[in-house]
Amino acid sequence: MASFKFEAMDTTGTEVKDSVDAATEEEAQQKIRQMGYFVTKITQVATKKGKEKKKGGKKKRGFTIGGVSGKALCTFTRQFSTLQDAGLPILRSLRILEGQMKAGILKYAIADVIEDVESGSTLSEAFGKHPKCFDRLYVNMVKAGEAGGALEVILQRLADFKEKAQTLKRKITGAMIYPAVVIFVAISILVFIMIFIIPKFEKIFKDFGMKLPTLTLFLMATSRWVSTYWYVLPLIPLTFWLLLKLLRMSRTGGYVLDRMYLWIPVVGGLIEKTAIAQSTRTLGTLVSSGVPILEGLAIVKATCTNQVFERLYQRVYESIREGDTICQPLRESKLVDDMVVNMIDVGEETGDLDTMLNKVADIYEEEVNILVESLLSLLEPIMIVFLGGVIGGIVIALFMPLIGMLEGLSK
Repeated sequence: MASFKFEAMDTTGTEVKDSVDAATEEEAQQKIRQMGYFVTKITQVATKKGKEKKKGGKKKRGFTIGGVSGKALCTFTRQFSTLQDAGLPILRSLRILEGQMKAGILKYAIADVIEDVESGSTLSEAFGKHPKCFDRLYVNMVKAGEAGGALEVILQRLADFKEKAQTLKRKITGAMIYPAVVIFVAISILVFIMIFIIPKFEKIFKDFGMKLPTLTLFLMATSRWVSTYWYVLPLIPLTFWLLLKLLRMSRTGGYVLDRMYLWIPVVGGLIEKTAIAQSTRTLGTLVSSGVPILEGLAIVKATCTNQVFERLYQRVYESIREGDTICQPLRESKLVDDMVVNMIDVGEETGDLDTMLNKVADIYEEEVNILVESLLSLLEPIMIVFLGGVIGGIVIALFMPLIGMLEGLSK
């Protein structure tokens, strides 16, 4: 049994404030109407049981590690949006979703959110206590929805945003799987040849006492090194990855790396357009949801994964704070096309900034799709030429002594 505080008016128009106990909000409203009152506001408050639970601490949760997957959060947001659009109370919607989830960090976070809302916290405050599940963007959009009394609309926009971000990420990740698998298989085949095939040829050449060409000697030396130090091969990419991580520990090192990534042909363009698509989509969604522009820019800056763009949005933030426009720092950065700058400029002038930002995001997401396809079409011939060259070199190095031997026998 829960307790509900309510504000109502009696038949004479006098305002009444009281509380009533009921199992659900619908039952509470029915009881209030039976008392002869017209409900104007009703809020669920913590029950005695809830207060005792709060004093004793939250329920013991299972052990969890890591964060929440984008897919799981996307699914939760869409289902929550649908339930709210259907008119269900927030607590009932959260209980339904929490009940159907598998044990994990998101399920436990929703259970805590339910307890906090029952205790009188707002939904955004409850979400804000779980940054691993709900980032600043999520919390601020929910807060804007609560303030504007349009939570179901904001949740729909948030669900759309999460789905588009997830789709973009899935396309890029999926495009990288094919070349990664091909490279892994190619390296495995080359290592197998070096360890098991070439030593047999080396033994044959030694038995015949043949004088070997320089290319064949180099191949034999490489084979012996790989056979002896094979365990070093997986350490090479691991060492490279750790080096990048160490460089990223400093702000300067991270900025230099991110700037270098943007200079890589094709890949740099993909990183640049992906960053712009994500940031404009985020800012457009926040502005359309009623979040102040400065708060929106602070969130965009905090969610940037590339420090070059993080510094860019810091300059945009300072420009807005000083009363200037968004466009000037964007134009000076040379990271954004003039067409995009002009679209944002028009959006500022017409007061339709959110629409223009979302259009920019649409344009850049389409360009990202084209770049991903171009990158794949470029990688295939590069890998074929590289592997053909390596295998061809091995074949030539092995057959040169054999050809010399056959020529000697024919004389």
